Amino acid sequence: MSVTADTGERSRIIEAAYRCLVDAGGGGLSVTGVLTAAGLSTRAFYRHFGSKDALLLAMFRRDSDRVHAELTAAADAAATPPEALRAWISGMLSLTADSRRRRRVLVMSCGELMGTAGYAAERARMTAAHRTAVAAILERGRADGSLPWADPDADARTITAALYAAFQERMAADPAPEGAEAASRQVTDFALRALGAA
Repeated sequence: MSVTADTGERSRIIEAAYRCLVDAGGGGLSVTGVLTAAGLSTRAFYRHFGSKDALLLAMFRRDSDRVHAELTAAADAAATPPEALRAWISGMLSLTADSRRRRRVLVMSCGELMGTAGYAAERARMTAAHRTAVAAILERGRADGSLPWADPDADARTITAALYAAFQERMAADPAPEGAEAASRQVTDFALRALGAA
């Protein structure tokens, strides 16, 4: 089997699992159901995943890596460190106002996934990646004087915690885009004031 076909098969399984989780309301995922939805064999499943838990973790990793790449690209495209921080925060909170992506976040926050062995470590990996990226923005701002009070590692931890709290609050609220924009302004303004931005 070619690498492209192999990758396509893996993606089919992941997308089928996502559809099954949506249909089941975030619980009751079965390998048989996933393979039926994907139109693949048991052999195909075990070529890519050692267990259902491995599939769930691969789904979480793929989604979290995709979001991280998008946020990093938005921050990298910004002209200044304060604008990079604004882009990162806005990009994260905009997920709560996009109906398709919001639904995916809710499905990937299901009890079945959170109870999976290895989920805590995978979530910690994602959080560490976010903190590292935010700390790099703050370091650039401290170096060029645009964020003069920044203590990059410590402040990245605080900003990430505030951002995650706002994200969870938005996920539990009305998904209106203006709500996400208001939350983004609030977190960004708080962070920039604390960092000494002009």
